[in-house]
Amino acid sequence: MMDSILSDIKTKMQRSLEALAYEFNKIRTGRANPSILDSIKVDYYGNPTPINQTANISVEEGRTLSISPWDKSMIGEIEKAILKSDLGLNPNTSGDLIRITMPALTEETRQDYIKQARNEAENSRISIRNIRRDANNSAKDLQKENEISEDELKRIEAEVQKTTDHFIGLVEEELKNKEADLAEI
Repeated sequence: MMDSILSDIKTKMQRSLEALAYEFNKIRTGRANPSILDSIKVDYYGNPTPINQTANISVEEGRTLSISPWDKSMIGEIEKAILKSDLGLNPNTSGDLIRITMPALTEETRQDYIKQARNEAENSRISIRNIRRDANNSAKDLQKENEISEDELKRIEAEVQKTTDHFIGLVEEELKNKEADLAEI
């Protein structure tokens, strides 16, 4: 019983961590990183498709992304999708290539992005704590139904707390890394 509860919460907490990483990828830093475009979908023959599935994306000179569509007729669609995104990026097209130069972050935008990263981390911590609460409630229900003893309940709660602390620590580590990225000039 304890193993199924623990594996279930580990899976859910891992998903919370993955969601945090996805949200952090949307927060741009001064450096070019192809993953910033992961959330942008382009209309590819009637299907909303991630840009990285329609083009080769690479980094040039540290602050410039180079996008080379596999189907050259998609250049206009990719440009439109980037402009419509809320990332504040301006694509420049030259022939078969789209280039995006990452603007340098001002101190004000840097602070705004750090605040946004902290909010995302807090949302992730809340999600993890909610998973802990649900697991503890499930264990208490099992104990009330006499499916587990009070000692087993205490062991489950201790393991759930240990797992929660581990994942909260991972969130803190991710936040610290993102803040360091944003603080770089």
